[in-house]
Amino acid sequence: MYIICMVSKNQKKLIRSLKQKKYRKQHGLFVVEGIKVIREFLETHYILQQIFVLESEIHLFKEVDRNKLNTVSVLELSQLSFLTTPQKAVAVFKISNGASQYVSSGLQVVLDDVKDPGNLGTIIRLCDWFGVIQVICSVETVDCYNPKVVQATMGSLTRVKVMYTDIEQYIKVSKLPVYGTFMDGINVYQKQLPQEGLLIMGNEANGISPKIAQLVNERIAIPRFGTTQKTESLNVATATAILLSEFRRA
Repeated sequence: MYIICMVSKNQKKLIRSLKQKKYRKQHGLFVVEGIKVIREFLETHYILQQIFVLESEIHLFKEVDRNKLNTVSVLELSQLSFLTTPQKAVAVFKISNGASQYVSSGLQVVLDDVKDPGNLGTIIRLCDWFGVIQVICSVETVDCYNPKVVQATMGSLTRVKVMYTDIEQYIKVSKLPVYGTFMDGINVYQKQLPQEGLLIMGNEANGISPKIAQLVNERIAIPRFGTTQKTESLNVATATAILLSEFRRA
């Protein structure tokens, strides 16, 4: 039998601090919310630190070490959650040690300074859907362990490798063709796309940076069909969905 326990002030302080990148880096920890997503992380190489769960749902974590399992009240859970409407469980996992090796082949998404957590999370989920196993991020791109990113991936972070590096150098040494979206690019619906390549997606406000644009050898565009032609651009995650769909077209 489990007893509802009070979460200590230090535990609350630690978990709430993990909203900020510097504390995630300092402690090597990040937060996952929701039973379904937590279970997906439990089935991977990620190491569990603690789970805080409502007593009514604790039976869903029977295999978890009791020393890492805490039953809490609704109020306590709301104090730990980063969500407006808290899920029924909050977990803390250790950040992966980054020992994964880069994959040099296949279709890859390269992100040039994507700032919005929701966009990054959605892009990771899209990559999972379209079978892209690796996302390469510039060091300025939002941290993939940001709570909003983790939530938006809906578990896909456990299946897609997210690597941070100097993308300029990464592109230069890659042997794959480099694709980027530009207003003056070739209509993507009229172009035959390969199964392998680097797909560069740019910053929400500024697009692909000039230094990275110079490395793109295949400029493509998603055409506008609206009669007014006044929409300036697509959301980067929406554009990624369209382009990945085209790359995967048989």
